[in-house]
Amino acid sequence: APLGLEKSKELSEHLKTRDYIDAKGKVQDKLRTALKDKTLVLPDAMAGQAAQVGEILRKLAGRLEIKNADERRQVRPRQAVLHSPEFKALWDRIKHKTTYRVQFDNEKLVESCVRAMREAPPIPKARLQWRKADIAIGKAGVEATERETAAPVGLDENDIELPDILTELQDRTQLTRRTIHRVLTDSGRLAEFKRNPQAFIELAGEAINRSKRLAVVDGIKYMRLGEDHYYAQELFEQEELTGYLKNLLDVKKSIHEQVIYDSDTEAQFADQLEKNTAIRVYAKLPGWFTVPTPLGSYNPDWAVLIEISGQEQLYFVVETKSSLFTDELRDKEGAKITCGKAHFKALCVGESPAQYLVAKSVDDLFHRPGATK
Repeated sequence: APLGLEKSKELSEHLKTRDYIDAKGKVQDKLRTALKDKTLVLPDAMAGQAAQVGEILRKLAGRLEIKNADERRQVRPRQAVLHSPEFKALWDRIKHKTTYRVQFDNEKLVESCVRAMREAPPIPKARLQWRKADIAIGKAGVEATERETAAPVGLDENDIELPDILTELQDRTQLTRRTIHRVLTDSGRLAEFKRNPQAFIELAGEAINRSKRLAVVDGIKYMRLGEDHYYAQELFEQEELTGYLKNLLDVKKSIHEQVIYDSDTEAQFADQLEKNTAIRVYAKLPGWFTVPTPLGSYNPDWAVLIEISGQEQLYFVVETKSSLFTDELRDKEGAKITCGKAHFKALCVGESPAQYLVAKSVDDLFHRPGATK
């Protein structure tokens, strides 16, 4: 049975307390190890649902990537670059913190949810499938070997017990029952609920949440906080930064001696920054440099200073992506980028403010709209 909102919150807090996930909800290797070793500790109240919760966490956590502790390295700041006038000028343009205000039209949200429901794929009939397996219990744990699988059998709609759909969707979306009722009724698809209740709830929950994510960032307003609210440059020396050899790139122009990259796109971007003579200084922004958003904290990728013809200096915050097409970015990712644009726009005061953009390569910084020819 689904956990519901309160139990889900309780589980989330428990996972954070045990360091299975970090403050942002990102899965840690400690959780992957616990799942692999079957040492996962869950709240006592969830003992009856341990198998179900463990299965969900396994899907979310993915495989445990074995990392060699001997290859772990501390990444040190490059003092000459960190304390250079160029980096100070860049940092002063991006260091300030903001707060945001969300205003959305409830009517537009309902229309968006209804549209998303109508465009969603059809719900298949609920089917039942029998599987037989041999169970072996030994020191290594429980092992199941599948022996026989029956063909799926369609279930008659009248035999399916219907859950309380409004409560289920209220837990998943945090919208009011009245709004959910209206979305379901106006979508014209409520008849499909009987066909496969769980599949319908999953589809409706995802359609509504996706519409909600887009609605809360549409027209979001960021305001710069007072002069005392900013990320101090000293944090680069105070906060420890570590990476593994296979994800480190030796660099010269960065404020760190190596760049920690998470993808081929980032590695190529760092290499291009090093080789391009117009790039004066740059930073791969550490995890503590975040922008607040309604969808959680957002950590942009890069801060870059370009010098054109030895005179004009341009400042950038760059998000690197393998594709620049919005529909190829996950909606949550795209929504955070929208928030990033609004945040740095709020910091656009004074001469030559930092510009925020999404790029595939360093060339995109020079070929952006309005760039110097």
